[in-house]
Amino acid sequence: MQSELSFYSQELRKGKVILYPTDTIWGIGCDATNQSAVDYVYSVKKRDRNKPCILLVESIDHLKKYVKEIHPRIENLLLFYNKPITIIYQANETLHPSLLNEDGTIAIRLIKQDFCSKLIAHLGRPIISTSANIQGEPFPQSYDEISESIRRGVDLIVDRKFESQTNSQPSIMLSFDKSGELKFIRS
Repeated sequence: MQSELSFYSQELRKGKVILYPTDTIWGIGCDATNQSAVDYVYSVKKRDRNKPCILLVESIDHLKKYVKEIHPRIENLLLFYNKPITIIYQANETLHPSLLNEDGTIAIRLIKQDFCSKLIAHLGRPIISTSANIQGEPFPQSYDEISESIRRGVDLIVDRKFESQTNSQPSIMLSFDKSGELKFIRS
């Protein structure tokens, strides 16, 4: 797997857009620090620029580089809850404004799936992710359901052998207030 991780991370550093299996569903993604690649992801998906993508990180330390704070309750949740959770945080100044919601927040998921986690660690940067479908269409539950226009639109398709690590459902999405109380946005 190490040689594959090297290859994919090199391609991401070059600004390539990938189609890849995440811990939830197949996604379209790129190096979150490469603005032209981010723009291309929006183009492939035909996504409204007012709908930010999520950021994928591989560790709590990595997450802390991009957010203003993580309530201790949330950190414990991330450490011990095994299902994919996307949480909306107040972003810090390190992220490009185009990645953020109008209120300065960003949705970030701590990836625990082996392939994505190792890819992000190898890259050393977060990856943006959005479902592998044209905006407004149903999300694909497997690679075979991904449209040809998406497949043709990306630069690189990750080997399907990693698909077994997906669970075919979007993540739970939530936000939290100053006291750490959770508000479910998508369950």
